[in-house]
Amino acid sequence: MKNFLSTICIFAAMLLSNNATGQQSKGVQKVIIKTSIACDHCKACPSCGGLLQKYLLKQKGIQMITLNEDKKTIEVIFNAKKTDLPAIKTAISKLGYDADEIKADPLAVEKLDDCCKA
Repeated sequence: MKNFLSTICIFAAMLLSNNATGQQSKGVQKVIIKTSIACDHCKACPSCGGLLQKYLLKQKGIQMITLNEDKKTIEVIFNAKKTDLPAIKTAISKLGYDADEIKADPLAVEKLDDCCKA
């Protein structure tokens, strides 16, 4: 009987430790945001891809971004404990690009190269 109780206690401890570890990893999230990209060379364009990389990576909590010109999406990997999706979408909007339902800031659009304007 003591062995049985010991086994149950050990099993319960293992479950609790696995659950705690899983919760820590939930801080990092990945999201794909639809955007408005007009050109086919955004990654190489300093007004577009360079700006996205430079500005967004400086935002608190954003760890990595990947621009997909063909699908017109931006994949963002971020720490949800430091930022959230609305803040990321707002940052993209302030650069002159739509971010899902948030429209691009018109003043920021004017600063983009003509090839990058949607």
